[in-house]
Amino acid sequence: MVYQRVLLKLSGEALMGSLGYGIDPVVVQSIAQEVAKVVSQGIQIAIVVGGGNIFRGVKAASAGMDRATADYVGMIATVMNAITLQDALEQAGVPTRVQSAIAMQEVAEPYIRRRAIRHLEKKRVVIFGAGSGNPFFTTDTTAALRAAEIDAEVIFKATKVDGVYDSDPHLNPNARRYQTLTYAHVLNQDLRVMDSTAIALCKENNIPIMVFDLSVSGNIYRAVMGESIGTLVGGFCEVS
Repeated sequence: MVYQRVLLKLSGEALMGSLGYGIDPVVVQSIAQEVAKVVSQGIQIAIVVGGGNIFRGVKAASAGMDRATADYVGMIATVMNAITLQDALEQAGVPTRVQSAIAMQEVAEPYIRRRAIRHLEKKRVVIFGAGSGNPFFTTDTTAALRAAEIDAEVIFKATKVDGVYDSDPHLNPNARRYQTLTYAHVLNQDLRVMDSTAIALCKENNIPIMVFDLSVSGNIYRAVMGESIGTLVGGFCEVS
């Protein structure tokens, strides 16, 4: 066992599976089963979930919607995903709490750092919804911020690809996948692992980021247990 407290970053798109929009219950249940397996090993896990399967603020803003308004709508979409994931986790027997950065007292707790840490210590999964509560910041930045606040040892970023490449592997069949990367290389080469604000936060707090493919069954458990299944960014890594 390598880690004791981790943060899992899920994109909203991951929850819709092969659907064009919304939430695929089969995918959500699969994620819940994997998280339950992690929890059964005594590992504390917090989750930040995006909302792109329901609403993307940046896309709406580019179509003419006020950016701040669009971002707030996107934050509400993340709470919908968080509550859905909570239900799946509790059906899998895992006690779970949703904490929202925007007050929604009927469906979620307010985000309180000390309360979140206490939940983790009691072996409850904590899902952070509504991003950071502020427009113009991504859920990747929220993941870096919450990881620093709760003293998470690592961020696991679950994506649609099996790591970080030097170019788009869908367009370039000769694209090279990195095993390890430094924060500086990610920023200098604009590799888009996370947005630059998130990378800077992780660098300042020395929080490594593991990027891996969520679509492979069992990968969440393998990643948390320390298997090399993707690309590790940060820490004392060299570029390889």
